[in-house]
Amino acid sequence: MKPRILIGALALSGLLVACAPVPTLHEAARPIAPEQAGLHAGTAPAEFAADWWAAYHDAALDALEQRALAESPSLAAARARVARAAAGVENAAAAAKPDVGFEADVTRERLTETSIYPPPLGGAVLTMANTQVGLSYDWDFFGRHEAELNSALGQQRAAQADAAAARLMLSSQVAHAYFELARTLDQAKLLEQQIALRSEAFALVRRRVEAGLDNQQDRRSAEAPLPELQRQAAQLSAQADQLRNQLAQLSAQPPAALAELAPSLPAPLALQNQDALTLDLLGRRPDVVAARWRVEASTQDVKVARTQFYPNVSLTAFAGFNSIGLNKLLKSESGQWGFGPSLRLPLFDAGHLSAQLKGTAAQADAAVASYNAAVLEAVRDTGDQIVALRSLDRQQLEVERQLANATASESLAKQRFDAGLSNRLGLLAAQGNVVAQQRQALDLRGLQVEAQVNLMRALGGGWSETAAGTASAR
Repeated sequence: MKPRILIGALALSGLLVACAPVPTLHEAARPIAPEQAGLHAGTAPAEFAADWWAAYHDAALDALEQRALAESPSLAAARARVARAAAGVENAAAAAKPDVGFEADVTRERLTETSIYPPPLGGAVLTMANTQVGLSYDWDFFGRHEAELNSALGQQRAAQADAAAARLMLSSQVAHAYFELARTLDQAKLLEQQIALRSEAFALVRRRVEAGLDNQQDRRSAEAPLPELQRQAAQLSAQADQLRNQLAQLSAQPPAALAELAPSLPAPLALQNQDALTLDLLGRRPDVVAARWRVEASTQDVKVARTQFYPNVSLTAFAGFNSIGLNKLLKSESGQWGFGPSLRLPLFDAGHLSAQLKGTAAQADAAVASYNAAVLEAVRDTGDQIVALRSLDRQQLEVERQLANATASESLAKQRFDAGLSNRLGLLAAQGNVVAQQRQALDLRGLQVEAQVNLMRALGGGWSETAAGTASAR
């Protein structure tokens, strides 16, 4: 080994030994294992398109979703955070490149007679001129710039995933409000039928009381359900107006624009493999992906904090002109140049660097804890929607059986009425029972659609980390 190289190596070793001591950190927190959260390898769940709501083939819903995604202030804020994170990446990347600058200044001043300038300069009022190009470069011997860049990239990807999560949440909120409005309006229509049947039955009983065929107790019994049905009608009307207001707020338009919106509740979709809790979930939930990228960014921040304990070597150089008087500024004899390295070596920092490293390590542990919580929440959320759909499927069988029985009873009541074996009150009662069962079936259908929307949201709503990464790389 050449003597110069040996001397340089020994000098560098001495500098490293002389650096402020790096504290020993506790064992870093670890991300939760997928199997610990209940995830497994297997057939992926149902695949959804990014515009998953289009599967319902409802033009009004499509228009509301597109407007909400384009005009929402919350999504605009999310896009701004992505842009800010992208600027952070550019800034971190620039730190690894040399800085080149130009400066020029002109100063009119009186030179002191007791300084370095002899007469006739001393005591004279002169013009001092300077112009030069400077260069500085910070050598990254210990990976600080690379860690800073990787941290910024992690924050950028986390911001992108956050924006996708906000988009998914907004689209699911619009769908929930839209389908709830449809269920409310369909319920109001069935309720009108119930009120009409009850009113007709009450009118018949009242005439029978006047004819002496029934008593006042029969009249009170026939009239009793009507106030409750009227109350439900007023409640459904107010609920419909509130849902229109909510949709207007979500889609950033005045409530009057949706005053005539009157959707109908669709049938539930036929989803395939809707009960699969697999590893695929970790790459499809944008909130989980965002939490994982924050773990990566925090890990890189710990590396940056460690490099603060090591020497920092930089090189500066300049070249330009300096003169007394503007007329001599650009002459060759006014030229000046220089270059040289500089060394920053932390020796005694009063514990600042140690505290900074420990604090950064604690933030990394917190990021891991947040990721673990996001994974567990994603599994719970998805599992709850699966359980709800299974239960609703079983309930649907019972509701269909009850509706079939009510329809059959109505048919028999009509046959008896047509044959003159019973009065119209029996037929009206049977018809009212059918409408009541239809309302129950409608509520169940609304719950099924709601649970499916929740499941599509819980499974990422068509978003995937791979597809998002490919799109952003273009």
